[in-house]
Amino acid sequence: MKLSIAIADTHALPSAFVVYRGFESSIPKAAQLGYHGVELALKRADELHPARLESILDDTNLTVSCISTGQVYADGGLMLTHDNTAKREETIAIFRELIDLAASFGQLVNIGRVRGLIGGRNRDDVEDLFAEVARELCDYAQPKGVTLILEPVNRYETDFINSVEEGVALMKKVDRPNMLLMPDVFHMNIEDNTIGGELIKHIDFVKYIHLADSNRLAPGQGHLDFPVIFNDLQQATYDGWLSVEILPLPTPDIAAKQAADFLLPLIYAYNEKQTANQRILIV
Repeated sequence: MKLSIAIADTHALPSAFVVYRGFESSIPKAAQLGYHGVELALKRADELHPARLESILDDTNLTVSCISTGQVYADGGLMLTHDNTAKREETIAIFRELIDLAASFGQLVNIGRVRGLIGGRNRDDVEDLFAEVARELCDYAQPKGVTLILEPVNRYETDFINSVEEGVALMKKVDRPNMLLMPDVFHMNIEDNTIGGELIKHIDFVKYIHLADSNRLAPGQGHLDFPVIFNDLQQATYDGWLSVEILPLPTPDIAAKQAADFLLPLIYAYNEKQTANQRILIV
């Protein structure tokens, strides 16, 4: 298990849900705090220069955990299930470029609110449209080794796929091996009956996990019981990325440090226990 932190470029929208801004300055900061990777929040693939990014990652010994796409939605309301065919095709084209980028960096592309809203439409029609678009993108991504990961988001932010269980049902409808889920414990705290229980139940669909406390601050600053969540993940034998997506409060540097100081000991203990369990199984 490894820890990542969400970063956007300096010209990202004010609403961008990230801890740090500016790849050049933030990636070294993340490395100094002990993070293993960075999640890149992008509007478009051309926001960064791949060769320069690769150089920074080499210098810091970090990797890209995922490319997240919240800004694609926030920047003009683009959606994969947009009623307007031209807008929908524009969104698909952006995703193809992000998939191309992810082939070299992270091999994961997130789908959050950019999936779209139901609004006044028929839910089954929206699900069918999403499944159609998702299959197209998955088939494009599969030869490049890229997986798309859908993030269930709470009811106060969207009306389409709020819980992990709803996400699993949609994954079954998409029916592609490179279409999985990205649960976020902040949203799960609102929508799911339990956090650890749902993760255990649906672990075969879980590829990546977002972490934030109950108040969207750094883990340890709210009321979520993260040691219990880690124990449940241990039971599920999860071995993927955990990524910090929190409010940059009281300051980005303090928030990033609070998250690292709280989570890294849990992750190291988790990894040691996993290694010990594997040794027992081998013996």
